[in-house]
Amino acid sequence: MADKGYPSRANRAWLRTRGIAATIPERDDQITHRRKRRGRPIDFGDEQRSRYRGRNVVERCFNKLKQWRGIAMRSDKLARNYHAGLCLASTLHWLSSRAIISHAVLPREPSRRAEP
Repeated sequence: MADKGYPSRANRAWLRTRGIAATIPERDDQITHRRKRRGRPIDFGDEQRSRYRGRNVVERCFNKLKQWRGIAMRSDKLARNYHAGLCLASTLHWLSSRAIISHAVLPREPSRRAEP
């Protein structure tokens, strides 16, 4: 799976040689160009649609993890610390999605007011 910035022929060919099915959305200008030259149809069918559903799950997971400031800003200097924060955020997200812990237990951003 890749972003819209990587749909080049070279990238798709590289994936094809390794037997990997590409799930890369096309940019709007490429879709318009393909419509003009009568290439492959725009609708890719059920298989591609199910892959995009899986892609959506991954993108939403990244979005949830980036709600954690330390992960979004990559403020940890060491890779092991960043990985530990990522594991912690992932675990808490997984536990809250399973209703094992309540949202009251999850960390909140500190108050912006300075204490006297």
